[in-house]
Amino acid sequence: MFWPMIAIALGFLGIAVLGVLAVRVFLEVRRLGRQVATTSERINRAAQDLERAATRLASTADVLR
Repeated sequence: MFWPMIAIALGFLGIAVLGVLAVRVFLEVRRLGRQVATTSERINRAAQDLERAATRLASTADVLR
C-alpha cells in the first residue's frame, strides 16, 4: 500500500509542476504580446513620420525645378 501512495503523490506533484510552468509560460506570452503591440505602434508612427518627411522633401524638390 505504501508504494501506490508514493506513486500517486509523485504523479500529483508532477502535474502540479507542469501546471506552474504552464502558468509561467502563459504570463510570459502575454508580456511578449504587449511588447510586440507596443513595438508595432512605434514602427507605424516612424513609418508615418518618414512618409511625411518624404512628402515634404518631394514638394521641396518640385519647387526647386
